[in-house]
Amino acid sequence: MAETIKTTCPYCGVGCGVIAAVDDKGQVSVTGDSDHPANFGRLCSKGAALADTLDIEGRLLKPEVYGEMQDWDSALDTVAMRLQNVIDEHGRDSVAFYVSGQLLTEDYYVANKLMKGFIGSANIDTNSRLCMSSAVAGQKRAFGSDTVPGCYEDLERAKLIVLTGSNLAWCHPVLYQRIVTAKRDNPDLVVVVIDPRKTASCDIADLHLAIEPGTDHALFNGLLVYLHEHDEINERFVSQCTEGSEAAIAAARQVAPSIDSVAGSCKLDESDIENFYRLFARTERVVSVYSQGINQWSNGTDRVNAIINCHLFSGRIGRPGMGPFSITGQPNAMGGREVGGLANQLAAHMDIENAGHRQLVQSFWQSPHIADSAGLKAVELFNAIDTGRIKAVWIMATNPAVSLPQSTKIQRALEKCEFVVVSDCVRHTDTTRYADVLLPAQTWGERDGTVTNSERCISRQRAFLKAPDDARPDWWIISQVAKRMGHGQQFSYNLSVDIFNEHAALSAYKNSDSLNDPCRRDFNLCALSGLSLHEYSQLQPVQWPVTGNSSATSDYQGTRRMFADGRFFTDSGKAQFIAVNNPCSVNVLSQQYPLRLNSGRIRDQWHTMTRTGQVPRLTCHIYEPFVEINPQDALQASLQQNELVQVSNQQADVICRAVITDSQKRGNLFMPIHWSEQFSGRALVDSLVNSVVDPVSGQPEFKSTAVTIQPYPVQWYGFIISRHKLADLDTDYWSCSRGEGVWRYELAAQQLPENWSDYARGLLCQAATKPEWSEYHDVAMHRYRAARFDNGQLQSCMFVDSEQVLPERGWLQGLFAQPQLDSVERASILAGKPTGLQKDAGRIVCSCFNVGVNTLLEAIRTNRLVSTDQVGKLLRAGTNCGSCLPEISSLLQSSKH
Repeated sequence: MAETIKTTCPYCGVGCGVIAAVDDKGQVSVTGDSDHPANFGRLCSKGAALADTLDIEGRLLKPEVYGEMQDWDSALDTVAMRLQNVIDEHGRDSVAFYVSGQLLTEDYYVANKLMKGFIGSANIDTNSRLCMSSAVAGQKRAFGSDTVPGCYEDLERAKLIVLTGSNLAWCHPVLYQRIVTAKRDNPDLVVVVIDPRKTASCDIADLHLAIEPGTDHALFNGLLVYLHEHDEINERFVSQCTEGSEAAIAAARQVAPSIDSVAGSCKLDESDIENFYRLFARTERVVSVYSQGINQWSNGTDRVNAIINCHLFSGRIGRPGMGPFSITGQPNAMGGREVGGLANQLAAHMDIENAGHRQLVQSFWQSPHIADSAGLKAVELFNAIDTGRIKAVWIMATNPAVSLPQSTKIQRALEKCEFVVVSDCVRHTDTTRYADVLLPAQTWGERDGTVTNSERCISRQRAFLKAPDDARPDWWIISQVAKRMGHGQQFSYNLSVDIFNEHAALSAYKNSDSLNDPCRRDFNLCALSGLSLHEYSQLQPVQWPVTGNSSATSDYQGTRRMFADGRFFTDSGKAQFIAVNNPCSVNVLSQQYPLRLNSGRIRDQWHTMTRTGQVPRLTCHIYEPFVEINPQDALQASLQQNELVQVSNQQADVICRAVITDSQKRGNLFMPIHWSEQFSGRALVDSLVNSVVDPVSGQPEFKSTAVTIQPYPVQWYGFIISRHKLADLDTDYWSCSRGEGVWRYELAAQQLPENWSDYARGLLCQAATKPEWSEYHDVAMHRYRAARFDNGQLQSCMFVDSEQVLPERGWLQGLFAQPQLDSVERASILAGKPTGLQKDAGRIVCSCFNVGVNTLLEAIRTNRLVSTDQVGKLLRAGTNCGSCLPEISSLLQSSKH
C-alpha cells in the first residue's frame, strides 16, 4: 500500500497543499490536498505534473571545487576559508549572498543570520526583490509593516474583484479557478481586469480596461478623486485610523483631476472609466488583486500606494471580502520576508535602520556583529560584483545569469568575480557555469521545513524521498560553513524544527501588543515556539500572527485578516495615505526604439525551466520562445505570423517567433521570461531589460523596455526529434524542448550547409557508430529529410525547408514510442505525411490531460459541442486546473463560424 505524505507545492505563491503517494516500488504520484485551505484539492498543470520532476537526471549530486569532485568536508573548508580570507583582506561588505524564494523559511533564516549577525554585513538579497519588493515597500509605507491584510476567502466573499497587473489565469491558476467558481455560484460578483493585454484572465471579466502601460497611477489617483468628489468616504475610519488623506487627494488631483484627463492618460473610454469608478464606489466588498504588472516598474511602490489609498479612503480593509491583496510570485517569497531575506530588513519583520531592532536581534542571536545599515539590493549587488567591490558571492537556489536585468552584464560580473559559490539541485544552469564551488542541495520531495504563501499561511513542506548521493539541506550547508568560520555554538542545528523554533521565538521576543511600544510588530509566532519534533511534523496550515497557548498543545489560532481593529504598525498607530504624484517610466521610447517590451510568464512553465522544462506535458503547449505583437505593428515592421524576428535595443538582441495577435495593444510587445541558454540559443529576454529600479524598493522595471523589432531572414527552417540530447548546434537559431522520450529542436539559419547529408549526420549521429540512415533531398524545392534507425527503431529525424511548411511534430513523436517501424512507416517519415492509421493530436491545449488542438476541434465538430462543460465531459480537457478553458472557449467560438 502506498505511503502518503502531505506537503506543499514548490511553484507559485498560492501555496497549494499536495499529497504525495510513494508505492512499494518507489513510484510517486501527486494529487491535491482537499483539506488545505489554499486549494481544497485543486492543482494547476505544473503542480499536477510534480511527480514527473523527481528524476535525478541532471541533478547536482556531489560537491565540486574548481571543476573537481570533492567530499563535503573539503568543499565546506574551501568555502569557509575563502570567505574568511576575503573578509579579512577587504572587509565584511566585500562578500554577498544572493538567495531565493525557492528556499524554505528555515534555509532563509540561517542564511540571513550568518550574513547579518555574524559576518556583519547586510549584503544578502533575494530574487524576491525582482517580483514583490515594491509591494513590500508600499505596504510598509501605508501600514508600517509588510502585512497582507486579507485572505483567499475574501475572493469568494467579495462583490467586486479588481485584477490589476496580474494574469491570474496563467500565473496563479488555482486562485483564478476559485474566482471562476465564486462567480458561477454568485452571479452578482463582478470582475474588472486592468491590463494592456487581453490575457486569459479576461475570460471572466465583466469589464476589461486595456490601459495604456504605465498609467495605473493615473487610473487609481482618478478613482481617489472620484471617491472624494462623490463623498464615498468612510469618515469614521479615515478620521480615526488614518493620516495624510488631504495631501494624497491634492496630489491625485494634480495627476487625475477629471475622468476625461484619466481617459486621455490611460487611453480608455470615459464611459468605461466611469463604470469602473461607480462600481468601486458603490460596492462595499471590493478586493483589489495586484502582482508583477504593478510592482515591476521604476515607480512600482507608488503604484501600490495608489491602490491602497483607495481602500483606506473607503475603509475597505480588514473586513471580509475587501482589501488590497498583493499576490506573491514564488512559493516562499513571504517566508523570506519574514526572516529578513531582503537587504534592507532584519529578521522577524524588524528594520535594519532601527537601532532598537538591531539591538534586539543581536541580543537574541548573541552575535558578535550586526549589520547597521541596509545592504546592496539585487541590481546594486551585481553591479558591485562587476566593479570588484564585492569579491565573493554565494548564490543559493536561483539563476541570476538569466533572471536579472542586463543578463549579459551579470554573466560578465560572475565571470570575473574572485570567488563564486552556487548551491543548487541542478548541475547545468546558466549560473552554475561560473561557479568556483558547486554545492549539491536537496530539492522538493527531499527537504523538510516550512513556506508561507500570499495569504500569510504557513505550511509544511515534508520530505517523502531519500535525498540522492550527497545532496544536503541548504540550512545544513550554511550552518556547516558558519561553524568553520568560528560560529559553531550559534549554528548547532540538528533538524529543521530547531531552526523553526528559534525563528518563532525571535518573532515573539520583546514583541508587545502595546500600541506605544516601539518594538510592537505584526509578525508573531509566539504560539509556535518550542514545538516538539512531533508537533512540528504535524503542524497544520496556519496564518500568522499565531496567538494562543504556546508549545505543548495544538491550541493556537491563526489570524485570517489584519487591521480589523483599525490599528496599524506605524509610529502613530494609524495607516498612512501616500501622496502619489506623477510617476513616469524611466525607459522612454524613441524613434530608434519605438516599442515597449513587457516580459512575464506563460501558463505551464516556471522561472528558468530548470524543473518544468524537463516535463514533456508542460512543454507541449508552448515550446518555443516568442514575442506577441499587434497586427498593425507587425504590418509596419513587415512581419509575418510565426516567422523569426529579432527584438533588439542598445544592450542586446534576441531571436524568437512572431505571434501576431489582437490581444496585444499597439506599440507594445510581450515576451516570456523562461528561456535560458539551456533551452535556446538567443532568447534571453532579460538581456534587453535595463537596470532601472524603483528608488524606494529597488525593484527593476521589467514591464517597460524600449526596443525595436524586425524580421530575421533565414535561408532554411527545420526541426529535429531525437532520443538523445544534442550538443554543438551550429545554427543561427535553435530552441529545444522535452517530449515524451525525445528531445525536440527547432532550427533556422541564414546560410545553407555545403552538404546537407554531412550536416545532418553530424547532428543526428553524434552517439552512433554504424547508424542505419535514410534521407531525401529535393534540391529544386530546397527540402531535406533524414532519419536514423537502430535495429529498426527510430532514433532521430530531421526536416528542413526553405519555408515554414514543415510536417506536424505529433505523429512523428508517436513513431518513437514503437520498438520497430515497418517499411510503410519508415517511408512516411521521408514523405513527411502520416499513414492512414496515424493521427496527430496537434499542439497540446490541455496539459493536465494531454489533449491537443486537433483532437479538440474534431470533437467539437463531430459532436457539435457548444460549451466548455461539454468538452470536459467528453475529453476531460479543462476539468482540472482550468487554465486551458479560455483557449477551449476560443476554439468553440471559432468553430461556430
